[in-house]
Amino acid sequence: TFTVIAALLPLAFVSGLMGPYMRPIPINASAAMLFSLVVAFVVSPWLTFRLFKKHAQEMVEHAGEEGPEGASGHGKSHGISEEPWLVRRYAHLFRPLLHHAWRRWALLAAVALLLVGSISLVLLRVVKVKMLPYDNKSEVQVIVDMPEGSTLEETAAVARNLAATARTLPEVTDVQVYTGTSAPFNFNGLVRHYFLRSGPTVADLQINLLPKHHRDRASHPFAKELRDLLQPVVEGTGANVKVTEVPPGPPVLSTLVAEVYGPDLDRRVALAQEVREIFSSTPGVVDVDWWIEDPAPKLEVEVDREKAARAGVSPEVVARTLRVALGGTEAGLLRDEHSREPVPLMLRLDRSQRSSVDGLLDLRVHGAGGAMVPLRELVRAEPAKRERFIYHKNLQPVSYVVAEVAGGAESPVYGVLDMRERIGQLTDPSGAPLTVLSSTMPEDSTGYALKWDGEWQITIEVFRDMGIAFAVVLVLIYVLVVGWFRSFITPFIIMAPIPLTLIGILPAHALGGVFFTATSMIGYIALAGIIVRNSILLVDFINLELACGEKLEEAVIKGG
Repeated sequence: TFTVIAALLPLAFVSGLMGPYMRPIPINASAAMLFSLVVAFVVSPWLTFRLFKKHAQEMVEHAGEEGPEGASGHGKSHGISEEPWLVRRYAHLFRPLLHHAWRRWALLAAVALLLVGSISLVLLRVVKVKMLPYDNKSEVQVIVDMPEGSTLEETAAVARNLAATARTLPEVTDVQVYTGTSAPFNFNGLVRHYFLRSGPTVADLQINLLPKHHRDRASHPFAKELRDLLQPVVEGTGANVKVTEVPPGPPVLSTLVAEVYGPDLDRRVALAQEVREIFSSTPGVVDVDWWIEDPAPKLEVEVDREKAARAGVSPEVVARTLRVALGGTEAGLLRDEHSREPVPLMLRLDRSQRSSVDGLLDLRVHGAGGAMVPLRELVRAEPAKRERFIYHKNLQPVSYVVAEVAGGAESPVYGVLDMRERIGQLTDPSGAPLTVLSSTMPEDSTGYALKWDGEWQITIEVFRDMGIAFAVVLVLIYVLVVGWFRSFITPFIIMAPIPLTLIGILPAHALGGVFFTATSMIGYIALAGIIVRNSILLVDFINLELACGEKLEEAVIKGG
């Protein structure tokens, strides 16, 4: 019992976002094992005594009547028969292994070969490693980003076409379109910052599916087909469309995230562009995007203070006039007896006038002496480029390149491995190889570096912590077994079957076509505790037989 607890309890100390997801498993399982121990030592004996008290007395009386040697007089009672057929068959197969050394070595070689073959399934990508398996949810979200400068009407038209295409799939029950704003966000949207999406160039589609028991396929295969259907719809529009699924575990910024660090914005963007091209050319990597705005024009209006002073107009009046013309202002409230609340009256320049530079510059303001002065005589209007947003992480400037995985391996682990060689060929502005980090942040912000994040980061953290937990498990089990058998060699014999469980685990994953995930690792660690418990019972039984004078060969066969 304590070996099983020792195998499970270290999993409660897994760090990162997966910690709260995994912690209930070892805590509840350990509590259940302790409760079962109390039941085995307290409740079960008491119930046995209460329920079988009369039957036990009858057995004692019957044994006294037969005498110490049994009714036959030869030490065997009438109730005992010869060994079962299965026991005889097992002894027939196992006894030659004890008599011939070459048979034992052949068996060990076969087991070792099976173990190596099972592990090679992971190396050959027959069994793929992933954080968590895909879930089967009843909703999918589509994120639409139009080119900078697109109008709200253009974005709405593209969103309506995408919604009409999505409705052609039989699993779709309804589609809700949000244009110019974000859809109601969940935990995934909170981590991906969907709540910050607003403006004329963005749209969200919330797609609801039939209940999982009423459709023939899960949400992930549906999302892959939906992605293939939507991409042709936006060809020629410049729109970027991403199909987002609800993650089965902790949400991340994206499945694949490359964080490009560097002090200079333009050089950092150039590096991010190279990374984005590598993403786009990698099979199985889809929905490639980056957190860098495309260049967009803007109009910079600067007040000529000398001319404004001669005309008797303050710069603040010019700024307020342009602000009202473009954004509008609340001029008052309309109180209607049919309305519950007053209706605000907005004063703003007509769309046809505020959409052109000439329409804005033709506006007039009051000057000295009450003269109306056109703005074109007071300001200089020059075209310019809109500044890009600058993102920071841990106080270091960063640019994000993000993507999802679909088709192929469908795991970020293999996406990163497939791109590793080409990413390693990138250089920083000085010509030196670009520093590539797997899980740690750059030491300073003076150099250029690329750090992998997203599900890759969580996968590394979880399997690292679970590997450490498994090492602690082995040490705890060894200490417990040493204390029980008072031997430093016996624990190695008892713990030897632990790696052999991979002979069953990995081929089973291959036959089932499923990922080896964090939950698989939890099962492997728990299985180690169960196997050690069985090994302890086996060795303990053999020792008891030897103490009763049984030969080692017979004791081993009986124990098996």
